[in-house]
Amino acid sequence: MSSADERARLVEAALASISVGSKSFRFASQLFDQQTRERSWLLYAWCRACDDVTDGQTLGHDAAAPDNPGERIAFLKDRTAQALSDEPTGVVPFEALRTVARECAIPSQIADDHLAGFERDAAGWRPETEDELLSYCYQVAGAVGVMMAHVMGVAPGDTDTLDRAADLGIAFQLANIARDIVEDARVGRVYLPAEWLEAEDLTGADLTDRKHRPALARMTRHLSETADRYRHSARTGAARLPFRSRWAVLSASGIYGEVATRAAALGERAWDSRITTSKAEKAALVMEAFWEAVWPVRPSPRGGLWTRPRSAPAAP
Repeated sequence: MSSADERARLVEAALASISVGSKSFRFASQLFDQQTRERSWLLYAWCRACDDVTDGQTLGHDAAAPDNPGERIAFLKDRTAQALSDEPTGVVPFEALRTVARECAIPSQIADDHLAGFERDAAGWRPETEDELLSYCYQVAGAVGVMMAHVMGVAPGDTDTLDRAADLGIAFQLANIARDIVEDARVGRVYLPAEWLEAEDLTGADLTDRKHRPALARMTRHLSETADRYRHSARTGAARLPFRSRWAVLSASGIYGEVATRAAALGERAWDSRITTSKAEKAALVMEAFWEAVWPVRPSPRGGLWTRPRSAPAAP
């Protein structure tokens, strides 16, 4: 099989993965030019596989706590290192990473940052402070934003734009956490900082009890407001991208931002059913993002925002 045929096979497999695993990202990715779109799918395939291997799930569904989390993390690290060294891995998602990393010069440190988040999950880690929560959000989603910035052609030395790409990923993860507080707590995962819970006189075990919904609603409003600050910062970075990439990024920002906004607006009812956006709603948000992409953006400072590490993060 030629290298072009092999790449086409990997792109097809990546498309199948994203079509099931993330309909929102799949929707927004259609706005990229073909090369960027395909590369974003290849990167997604690896990210999805890392998440699935860590959680014992399939394409983001039916998670079950694995009995060998250490072995799973070791497998991810080993295959990822092979891929980033441009060595054959024999595993489709890691071959996808190998391809996109070679084409876009994705730094191994950023991929390692991403794996550090999964290592935290595998160890049953919980954040003590808001800064620890933000560092986790960077690892599991902000690092993906940085890798996507490389896919979209951001220069490795453009630190500010890369930081703002991380900001958008952080905002996405805060939205996910707000939406999934109760669902996560039912499987023993708590991402609300211990200092927040203590302020509300709660423990992680209390999060599934409906009588504590008013406290959850208060913390969710804070998550949503924090996500908005990081999304606002990301707009300055998005303004520096080519138009189609800018439009795609702002569309994804609007779609994920809607999740956090709805969770905050629903208050105590936010966890009665899973928050989703319909195709029509996504289309409306994409059109809104189009006008946002056309309109000039006044640059904003990042003052007061948590900033991604410049060296390897501390072990979990």
